Formats: sequence, structure tokens, C-alpha cells
Amino acid sequence: MPFYFMIFTPSLSMNALRIIFMGTPEFAVPSLQILIENKLNVVAVITAPDKPQGRGQKLSYSPIKECALKYNLPILQPNNLKAPDFLEELKSYQANLQIVVAFRMLPESVWAMPSIGTFNLHASLLPQYRGAAPINWAIINGEKETGVTTFFLKHEIDTGSIIFQEKEIIHEEDTVGTLYERLMQKGARLVLKTAKAIEANNYPSEPQSQHIEVKHAPKIFKETCEINWNQPTQKVIDFVRGLSPYPAAWTKLNDKVYKVFKCRKLVNSTELTVNSGQSTMNCGQWATNNKTYLHVKASDGFVSIEEFQPDGKKRMTVSDFFRGNKI
Repeated sequence: MPFYFMIFTPSLSMNALRIIFMGTPEFAVPSLQILIENKLNVVAVITAPDKPQGRGQKLSYSPIKECALKYNLPILQPNNLKAPDFLEELKSYQANLQIVVAFRMLPESVWAMPSIGTFNLHASLLPQYRGAAPINWAIINGEKETGVTTFFLKHEIDTGSIIFQEKEIIHEEDTVGTLYERLMQKGARLVLKTAKAIEANNYPSEPQSQHIEVKHAPKIFKETCEINWNQPTQKVIDFVRGLSPYPAAWTKLNDKVYKVFKCRKLVNSTELTVNSGQSTMNCGQWATNNKTYLHVKASDGFVSIEEFQPDGKKRMTVSDFFRGNKI
């Protein structure tokens, strides 16, 4: 039976929360919205500085800044989270709770400032998939289940005591895009549940298990998105799903780069319309009729690429590509 204990804070009365919310991307927006719509007292928002984008290098706001402006919330956009002037401004809001959703690593001077503490929403069932890309890696590794976790921050990344967790099934057809959407909404509801439990002075705090082999979720880079055709077909398919639609797995055909968004395993011989020499093909070699199919050899069979993006072109089906192009 897992050990846990309940936290009681007699000095904190109902509706006494003063919340600082920290986040940047789209994933964090539903969490901020649900807090505001449920009348939680968000006193300020911290997000990334504006960034120049496009040909004109016009400054672009983060999704969280756009949301905060909509609700007329004070916004802080520090370049340096350890800067004395930022820490003084942060302290001036007298927040007793900070909530972090998809924000950068915090120094102790920030996460330890509130009297209650700082909790984070993480898109996995901790302690599994600690790191920057938990949704991607859960699919890449062929998991059938993942979830969301709220936990208190401490020194080591993603290791703090768990408050709540909720599970989510990973379907065979899921990509990182579809799973991201579901976890974004489920995570927002868990953030609200956690904040309300803290507001009511009654919430669990359970140490993370030390008795399981932990799988990590390191940051993903373009060079690590290349498909390894020496793997089994299912591993290739899971790799593509775990990177679709962004940042996208890729491969080279005739020295040209193609981003791959959707593929499937060829399951019977009638689908293998490649030439009679297919059994001697090496991993990574491909066959096509330049009309309807593009098959690539993996270690235990063939993968049929169905949607891809040739370098310099838009995303399309393979059959659409072959209407005006050849490989």
C-alpha cells in the first residue's frame, strides 16, 4: 500500500489563495482559463519574453500572454529568473501558491517563495517519463497508458511529492498531436482539482515510488528525429506517431529529406506489390510504383508511408504527391 499523508494548514482560510501562474505555450492555456473561470484568485502571470517572428521580425506574444491580456491580469516576462528586481516584483504580489504548467526550470529562490509552495502539472504518470517531452516518448516507446500528474517542486527535476494523478489510454491511432489535446484538457481539470484541494486545506502529498525502473523523456532535437529503418516495423510506426505532427520524423529518399506523418505496417503478402526481389532488400531500401504506394524495408517487414512532406513542399498523401512527382 503506497504511503501518503494529508496536508492541513489551519492558518489558510477558504478563498485565501493568492496564485501566481507560470506558463508559456498553448498547453498551459486551458489550465489558466479554468482557474479564472472558477473564480480562483490568480494575482499575476509569468510567461516568456516576446519573441520576433516572421520576415518582419514582429514581436509575437506567447499563448499564455494572449490569455492573460484577455482577462486583464498583470504579466511578468523576466529574462532572468534570478534577477533581484524580478524577485522583488514577484514578492510584491504576496502569492502563497504558484502553479507551473509548461514553463522553464525555476530557481529555488522562485519556487520556494510562496508559503504553501509551487506545484507543477506534468504530462505523464510520474515517476515515469520525467523530462521535457513526456507525451512524445510515451508513444515512441509503445506505451498503452499515460496520464497527468500534479506535484510539488523540489530541487531535483520532476521528483517532488505527488498531489494527484489521472490516467489516459493511448490508442493505437494516437499521435502526439491527438494525445496532446486530450492531456491538455485533462491536465487543466487536474490543476483546478489540485488548487481547490489546497484551498480547502485538504490535499494528499505522496512521495514518488523508488522501486520502479524509471523511463525518461529527454528533449527532442531534429537530428534525433531521423527514422531508424533497422528497427522492427512497429517501432518505426510508434516513432512516427510519437513525433507527428511536430517536430515530425524524417527520412531520406534519393538524398532528399521527407518528413513522415503517417505510416502503417504491411500485414499480408497481397499488399506487398513490390518486385520479386523484395526479400533481399536491405533495411531502409524502398520500392514504389510512383502512383499509389511507397514501401520501405524495416528489420522484420515493410512499412507503407501514407502521408509525408517532401522538403520545400506541403504535407500531403503519397498518392497526391505522385500525381505530379516521382521518386
